[in-house]
Amino acid sequence: MAKKNKVEAITPMNEDFARWYTDVILKTEMVDYAPVKGFMVIRPYGYALWENIQSIFDKKFKETNHENMYFPLLIPESFLNKEKEHVEGFAPEVAWVTKGGENELSEKLCIRPTSETIICSMYAKWLKSYRQLPFLYNQWANVVRWEKTTRPFLRTSEFLWQEGHTVHETFDEAQEETMQMIEIYREVCEDYLAMPVIVGQKSENEKFAGAYATYTIEALMHDGQALQSGTSHNLSDHFAKAFGIKFLNKEEKEQYAYSTSWGVSTRLIGGIIMTHGDDNGLVLPPKIAPTQVVIIPIAQHKDGVLKKANEIKDKLKENVRIILDDNESYSTGWKFNQWEMKGVPIRLEIGPKDIENNQCVLARRDTGEKISISLDEVEAKVNELLDEIQQNIYNKALKHREEKTSVARDMNEFISNQEKSMGFVKAMWCGCEECEKKIKEMTGASLRCIPFEQEKISDTCVCCGEKADKMAYFARAY
Repeated sequence: MAKKNKVEAITPMNEDFARWYTDVILKTEMVDYAPVKGFMVIRPYGYALWENIQSIFDKKFKETNHENMYFPLLIPESFLNKEKEHVEGFAPEVAWVTKGGENELSEKLCIRPTSETIICSMYAKWLKSYRQLPFLYNQWANVVRWEKTTRPFLRTSEFLWQEGHTVHETFDEAQEETMQMIEIYREVCEDYLAMPVIVGQKSENEKFAGAYATYTIEALMHDGQALQSGTSHNLSDHFAKAFGIKFLNKEEKEQYAYSTSWGVSTRLIGGIIMTHGDDNGLVLPPKIAPTQVVIIPIAQHKDGVLKKANEIKDKLKENVRIILDDNESYSTGWKFNQWEMKGVPIRLEIGPKDIENNQCVLARRDTGEKISISLDEVEAKVNELLDEIQQNIYNKALKHREEKTSVARDMNEFISNQEKSMGFVKAMWCGCEECEKKIKEMTGASLRCIPFEQEKISDTCVCCGEKADKMAYFARAY
């Protein structure tokens, strides 16, 4: 049987960024389109990436004393109607179940778009005394939001996520929890996913439906559009009052509890792809890559080559996620291109001449650089290189974000900046919803967040020219 020599080409991102993204996710077999429009099938390579991300978050949650639970998929319509802002916020996206078998249901059931309502109903049942608090729970689940425009990982009608839901005795404790979780999201995104993020508060117009305040991490993609990558919400006592979550406090008086919710989803996979990818495909940060090292034997039919390749694999496999590609149906060139497209951080090449010289070749995915190293130091060099690649990928993404972040003092400058290059625009904002909406109408850029790290760009609002003391990040967004 003839060997396969050619890897299918990927559309250059500067030619058509949307097509580039679709090519990458399909040709690397991360995902495929499901029979129902707007839904996706996450294939093994994509799911392995999600599992790695999930395990990191899950460990962080448990280190902060959160426990995992699971709540039902279906939620009674009456539950959704209890919190007015919440139901209005999600109504356009809700999918409904109206029949069970051949029988009409006495009450419509929604497929969860998020779980605040059903979880709050259980908390109201369980909570009696301040001694039980706090409730620190999380669930890993799927949700359905019937989106009009979809793109795998970024916005689909069904996606996987985690949603934390906690209950506290005081507002301050709920606020502390909200801030703790947004910091965990920042830490994981930057330290593991190598995605630099802006951390801040959403405007009243952009906050979660029913929340007192919403905090967000915002990343910038290669095409200059922003991606909301995780949110944490202080729900105050809004849901407690709607669902009757009360307890006897230390003074033996009945009071309402304070709650939070927070979540990240498979959207992060889309973020990783669009932050780090290039025209050759995926570029995966080593800490979350399903395969960190792939061994490609050169002239594997020759004596000793596969034996040595397996020896190297056995030496590395305790600490590195590693694969030996000894499939004889594909040429060496095809394997190089295929694993490069799949974003594996290091390709290790070993052939007869290398064995003679007691060496192997390491090829970096992030820079394309090749180095020859002694087989005696392969463990140390591989681990050192993985750390170097992780940091370099982050630095490159941070540099890109800085280059695509501009400052605007008035709308002419705002529009001019966007015409030159898409990206974040930093500008002063008076806090008026009308100005926020006008900026979006004029530029297509929404207010992404009011960052915790504030800068004084001017004394006046970029839109209306009135006094302003808040600096905000604006961008077009996914």
